[in-house]
Amino acid sequence: MTDYPINNKEDDMKTSMMTAAFAALLFASQVHAAVDMEAGLKLARKSGCLNCHDESKKILGPSFQEIAQKYKGNQDAPAALAKKVTEGGSGNWGKVAMPPHKGRVNEADIHTLVEWALAH
Repeated sequence: MTDYPINNKEDDMKTSMMTAAFAALLFASQVHAAVDMEAGLKLARKSGCLNCHDESKKILGPSFQEIAQKYKGNQDAPAALAKKVTEGGSGNWGKVAMPPHKGRVNEADIHTLVEWALAH
């Protein structure tokens, strides 16, 4: 008979890490699955986003697919991008500055648009 430890801390740690990773992936897929892509596109049109952005190609600003790819897996991205949309800025995608949208697009719509963009 071979002695195996009944409670191996290394195995417990691996199991915990795998469980946490699975839960994070599941949560992320549910967040993006909950995004209504058609409603997001309609809101992007209404808010003027499509004047400078496109879903799949660069115009003045990056495409929504490029944005989603750049920030994939970044849990801080929604808050950081909402701030960027609200306050405007430049430097992340080149020299062309994005104007601030505070007052032009309400805060709830900005958060919806950011989630929609990240879901591409």
